[in-house]
Amino acid sequence: MGQNNLFDNTKTAFALKSDSELERAYFLFKMIANEPLVRIGTAVTNFAIKAHLPVQGLIRATVFDHFCGGVSEEDCLPVVDKMFTKGVCSVLDYSVEGKEEEAQFDSVLHKTIKLLEFADQKDAMPFSVFKPTGLGRFLIWQKKTEGVSLTSEEEKEWERIEERFDIVCKKAYECDVAVLIDGEESWMQDAADDLVAKMMRKYNKKKAIVYNTLQLYRHDRLDYLKRLHEEARVYDFKIGMKIVRGAYMEKENDRAQEKGYPTPICKDKKDTDQNFNTTMNYILEHLEDISVFIGTHNEESSYLAMQKMNQLGIACNDPRVWFGQLFGMSDHISFNIANEGYNVAKYLPFGPVRDVMPYLIRRAEENTSVAGQTSRELNLLSQEKKRRKL
Repeated sequence: MGQNNLFDNTKTAFALKSDSELERAYFLFKMIANEPLVRIGTAVTNFAIKAHLPVQGLIRATVFDHFCGGVSEEDCLPVVDKMFTKGVCSVLDYSVEGKEEEAQFDSVLHKTIKLLEFADQKDAMPFSVFKPTGLGRFLIWQKKTEGVSLTSEEEKEWERIEERFDIVCKKAYECDVAVLIDGEESWMQDAADDLVAKMMRKYNKKKAIVYNTLQLYRHDRLDYLKRLHEEARVYDFKIGMKIVRGAYMEKENDRAQEKGYPTPICKDKKDTDQNFNTTMNYILEHLEDISVFIGTHNEESSYLAMQKMNQLGIACNDPRVWFGQLFGMSDHISFNIANEGYNVAKYLPFGPVRDVMPYLIRRAEENTSVAGQTSRELNLLSQEKKRRKL
């Protein structure tokens, strides 16, 4: 297939979906395409879960099973194994929105360690993932970022955060499973960047094990990467970067307006796309120092990455370049790229149904807000339905 219509191949994209799963996906995206419905559905679902109404079965059979791997890591294995038959790996993402207590942070730490050990047993799981705020209070990150001095209690909290980070990164290093550390809001991110860089310096001597995340709707991120690159050359360590467009846009813009500072976000979608592609090219041109996980649902960026790799003579299965999408979305990208021999991993969210609901609701809203995303999914699903009838 020519590169430019690679993503139209629905036979490869949906090879793993049974007819009934195809119908379910079509039904879900049809609902998501209907914005008022998403709002009503979200409100009703939230209410039902809070009121302990018996909706879990229904949720499990529809939205949950489409966007999630299961309720526990063991529960995800059939999905992991199935995708791996098509060359698509999995990144198990424990998608429970945390509470802000020390006990919770320790439990996230233990979960993250357990997942690293779990991934260590399976070739199908080359990565693990966690969020900085999963291991420590948002306020502490924010104070560190803003350079506000901490109380002695908070200093101890920060030490525990550093210690948890080190335990995870050391474990990742021992298991030889790369760990992707998610990006969060700009007003806590500097502290996270500094801590992750410290971990890279310690554990990325030979290759990238610790990966930070660049949210490229922020216009300052390429400059940040270039500074880190200088540092990596001086201290002789490898950089791991997951690149994404970003997840907190409304929040970022609202806060900037409210507090009266210039927004850190690019002025429009076109600028964000440009920033993403420029940064991606910069990394591909410096693979000797930087490994990349290209997290994108954007077809054009995916084509550009493949073209760039081709131009630079980078093998499609070079271990320093991975493509990633979310489970339940953009199968036409994931499975078609994997079929061409590239490294692909799907983010596979999991956790108890009620705990994962906030994540699912965000996904539905996100799909509704990304123009064209849902209609593209619907289009491909209906093409595949037609193809199977014939």
